[in-house]
Amino acid sequence: MEVAHLAVICTGLLGLLVFGLGLMVSLTRGSSKTNYGYKIDPTDALYKRVRAHANAAEYAPMMALLILYLGTRHPGGWLLGTFVLATLFRYLHAAGMLTSPSLDRPHPLRFAGALGTYVTGLVLAVAAFVV
Repeated sequence: MEVAHLAVICTGLLGLLVFGLGLMVSLTRGSSKTNYGYKIDPTDALYKRVRAHANAAEYAPMMALLILYLGTRHPGGWLLGTFVLATLFRYLHAAGMLTSPSLDRPHPLRFAGALGTYVTGLVLAVAAFVV
């Protein structure tokens, strides 16, 4: 697979995650007739969806920019793997938030997704200086 093509796929998947979570929030607002705000309850579905969307919106754009930039620099295979892992970890984090019985307790997918996001995000950021 061509490097630029993989970078575009990962970026598209990150965009799909952010917009998909946003749509999920909107649909939940409609079905619960909650047009504004939410209950701050770590077990409430709307709260979990809003937080999952917000978290994705905080990290996915910068990851997408770094992936697209590095994709133009003809990176090695290890960095292409980092593109894929970074995308995967964002999805794992969102899945952990959405499937967790309560956001006030740890969840393995959420933990793995967060840790992986920090590690791959830092790798991508440092690589932007050296690749």
